[in-house]
Parts: sequence; structure tokens; C-alpha cells
Amino acid sequence: MAGRNGRTVRDLRRANRTVVLQRLYFEGPLSRFELGPATGLSSGSVSNVVADLVADGLVEEAGSVDSDGGRPRTLLRVAPGSGHMIGVDVGETRVRVELFDLTLTELARAERPLTQQGYDVEVIVGHIRDGIAEVLATAGFAPERLLGAGIGVPGIVEHTPDRGAVVHGQTIGWDAVPLEALLRAGSPLPDTVPYFIDNGAKTLGQAEMWFGAGRGARNAVVVLFGSGVGASLVTPEAEHGRAVEWGHLTVRVRGRRCRCGALGCLEAYAGAESLLARWREEGGRVPEGTDEETALTALLAAAHPAGGKEPDPVALAVLEETAEYLGAGLSDLINLFQPERILIGGWAGLQLGTRFLPAVRRHAVSYALRHPAEKVTIDLGRLGPDAVTVGAAILPLADFFARGGRRPEPAPDYPVPAWRTALEERAPH
Repeated sequence: MAGRNGRTVRDLRRANRTVVLQRLYFEGPLSRFELGPATGLSSGSVSNVVADLVADGLVEEAGSVDSDGGRPRTLLRVAPGSGHMIGVDVGETRVRVELFDLTLTELARAERPLTQQGYDVEVIVGHIRDGIAEVLATAGFAPERLLGAGIGVPGIVEHTPDRGAVVHGQTIGWDAVPLEALLRAGSPLPDTVPYFIDNGAKTLGQAEMWFGAGRGARNAVVVLFGSGVGASLVTPEAEHGRAVEWGHLTVRVRGRRCRCGALGCLEAYAGAESLLARWREEGGRVPEGTDEETALTALLAAAHPAGGKEPDPVALAVLEETAEYLGAGLSDLINLFQPERILIGGWAGLQLGTRFLPAVRRHAVSYALRHPAEKVTIDLGRLGPDAVTVGAAILPLADFFARGGRRPEPAPDYPVPAWRTALEERAPH
């Protein structure tokens, strides 16, 4: 039966379960008495919802606290083992897959390095499938018990009714790749376990806002600084974040060629790939075949050598130029969105770290309008190199909460291209 606002009793029950679960998840352990004012529900509603959640195995007792003159109050918390998720980071140097419990404690992980084959679609799909199968086997966990698998990818993700998640990754050569459908073809997961696919910068932002340096902010920008650069914008209107292709703002007309094919993109000056290319052009020596993370370590060592040695002036100059471009790019975000916080993550951002940050801050403030610049803080993210996988795992977790702790419906059977046969042959059996 629907009320005046169109909501049914079932909708109301789901909403009540959702609000109790979320309060216990983020603020627990809490007593039933504390849940009332925390959720806005009556004591009777709290008792009914808690009893329901305990019966479903989602909530458990976590000790007790003394009350004022009465009996001790039982504390409640979300049961860590009541749900499990997989998070996948399709990164720039590797595909990382992690299995988490409901509290996002890591239970198993698998990594597949990206080598000469790079972002070949078949290779990436095979890495994801194999990684999922490996973490499930390592933990001895049955795949049908998962709430879902979240995947963070480079590029624009379009969610379509007939093909599921489709990835437009211009910088990696992906043109409308039906990633969700391809993963379903020979998937190690049953149809009852959904895939959640979104932009990697957005999943990074989701993680930092839920558990990292973004907690408590209503308006923030989380930057993914890796081979390229991307960003996620979080506002009251887009509380789960919105990926913005910030790396492809034009910062110099007829400038350097970006890997997207255009000229003068921010990414062509501020990404780690371009930083290292400029260092090589100026005489920086990096052995052929060295991966980007190792090469960036070498550049930092040249710019900031140990043992009182003289720094390499070329390495210092390239780092300073990169800091200026990155700061100028951040000033655009400051002027456009006026965030409270800007957080920098991604493997390159974390590697450059605190030595690099003061110069970035200085340039961001100098290029931005004074009023919004005075109100923003610019810091590093707190969650480290696993932030994208944590954020990816949050995608099925958020869906689970939105359903009031109910398991998802079976996934649709999306059609896949004719070349699915090659992918099915790679699938684990």
C-alpha cells in the first residue's frame, strides 16, 4: 500500500533499515537508546529494525555500557562477517584485486602487472577474472556470498540499459568497451553477484570521503595523480562524487601532445608520464624498460639526493615546472567549484608526497581567485595506494546499504561482442 508521497510500507521499512545500518557502520557501537536521536526514529521503530537486522545476522552485540541509574545498555555494531565485497583497481601499472569484509578489512589480494600489452581489453578482462578467482580461492570464500565486485577504471563510464557499463577510455585506446558484458561472459561470479564499474578517480574520491581525509567535508575535490591526472568532485548535489576529466583541460594552446591525442592538455604537463618524458628530454638518465614508478623514484633521488650530495638541477627544474602546472590546474578547480578541501592521491601523488606539496599549494593559491583560495585546504589523501580498490569495494557496499541490507537481484544477461569466445577461453574453471 502506497502513502500520499507514493512510498509503500516496504519502502519505509527499507529506509529505516538503511539509516540504522549506516549509523551503526559509521558511528557504532551504539545502544538502542542512542540510535533513536541518531536516526530520528521512534524507540519502537528502532527496536523493530534492530530485531530485524539481528535476525538477518547483519547486526550483533558489542558489549554494554552503564546507564544513569538503570540497567546497562547493550551496544550494537554491524557484524563484519555479514557481507563481503571485491574491489578492483585497473591502474596504470597493475590490476589490483582485493577481497574485503563488511568493515573493509582486507582478507586477500592479487596483483597482475601491466607490461607490454598494456590496456589490451582481453588482457585486462583476463586479469580481473583471474584476480577475482584467486582472492576467493585464497580466502576459501564462496563467490555466491559476495555483495558484488566494484571496479575502478580509467576513462568515462556510461551505464546503458542494454549493455551495462561501457567504458570510453580515449587515453588507453578503449572505444565504447562493454566491460560489464565482457566480464559476465565466463565470469567466475554467479549472476546473483553484480559488477559495479566506475571511474577510478571517482572510486578514489569515494574512499577518501568515507574513510580518509575527506570525512566531514561537504564540498571537496579528490585528485588522482598517476601517469595522467583525473579528479572527482563531491558536493551536496553529488554526494557520491562525480568524475571530471580535469586532466584534459587545455592549459597551453598548441602545446605538448597529450596521450588523448589533443594538444596542450594539463595531463601532458602534470602527469607522471609527461614529467618523466620531459626529464628524459633534458638529459635525465632512466634505463630503457624501467617502469614509471621506479623511474619517478630515480627522478626524486636525483632532485633530493641523500648524503649531502648536490641535487640535479634539471630534475629539480622539471619537478618545479610540474608543481606549477598542477597548481595552476588546481586553481581552475578552486575557481570553478570553490571546494573546502582538495586531496591529492594516486601512486605518483603519494610518491611525490610532502616534498612536492608546498610548491603545489603555492602555485594553486597564486593562480586562483583570492576569496575561494583563502577557504580551501590542499592536502594528501590518507588511504595510500589501496584507495582506489577500497573505493571500488564501497560501490557494492553503498548499494547494499541503499537496499536496507538486502542482497542484490540477479544481474541482467547483457549481450557481448563476437570476440567473447577468446575471453571465455581465458576464464578460470
